[in-house]
Amino acid sequence: MTHHLTRGASKALTSQDNTVDFAAGRRAFIQTVGLGAAGVAVLGGLDVQPAAAQSAQTDIDIFNFALNLEYLEAEFYQRAAYGQGLSAADVDGVGNPGPVSGGRQVPFADPNIRKIAVELANDELAHVRTLRRALGSNRVARPAIDLNLAFTLAARSAGLVGPNDVFDAYANDANFLLASYIFEDVGTSAYLGAGPLINDPANLSGAARILAVEGYHAGAIRTELYVNGFYAQAQAISNARNSLNPGTNLDQGIGDANTANIVLTNPTTGVTPGRTTTQVLNIVYLNANTRPTGFFPNGLNGTIR
Repeated sequence: MTHHLTRGASKALTSQDNTVDFAAGRRAFIQTVGLGAAGVAVLGGLDVQPAAAQSAQTDIDIFNFALNLEYLEAEFYQRAAYGQGLSAADVDGVGNPGPVSGGRQVPFADPNIRKIAVELANDELAHVRTLRRALGSNRVARPAIDLNLAFTLAARSAGLVGPNDVFDAYANDANFLLASYIFEDVGTSAYLGAGPLINDPANLSGAARILAVEGYHAGAIRTELYVNGFYAQAQAISNARNSLNPGTNLDQGIGDANTANIVLTNPTTGVTPGRTTTQVLNIVYLNANTRPTGFFPNGLNGTIR
């Protein structure tokens, strides 16, 4: 049974069935992302110093980790907005390439939500191309991505649908917003958590520019969920994300009818929490054991996987 979510209730369900390499393209990436000459040198392969509680990685490793996540977001939003995914020219690279299962154009009823989907799709495509330019021949290929069963498993875990029901992320505006929310905050916290691992300040500046965009995206989705009254569903998804990293409480819902919580922040410090790479992997793999399943059934490509 496939479910379409409607506005307002905790489980209000209606049942019914640009290409640059390091040899030729350094100036282009510097201009695009803001990396200085030292940053390009680091992306050429220098090691990063260890950061607190995480293993030492190179900047190449970190940017490839981010590229995997950008592949996921781009494939989701491209399909939702345009009905097609990334082109072959945008997905080749090192590692095991994989197909994308699921996804189709959403029949948006609200033109404003459709416009947001189109903007996010364009941004995520640009992120994929920007990171691929920066990495050049070091870029990883797009891994296998599941945009079908993974959403159903996530929705079941959050209690949005029953244990034997299907969640169709592309059925309508509401399902699209909730599907976006399932991983949208994760991209923001991933860039925040990876920041301390980036060795070169110029590279960090480039990552911060993408982080700012991801923060805007998360805020846009959280706002649309709030104005449409999906308080309980968003809280359920946040609770499910927290459960994938036991002992942590890094996630927050969007508030309730009386109080908005559009910006995910620590109420004392006013800053947004970051996640370690392991914590991010647990969420996109949909399990607490960092075992490849979920949105990346064969795992990420690259060192951090």
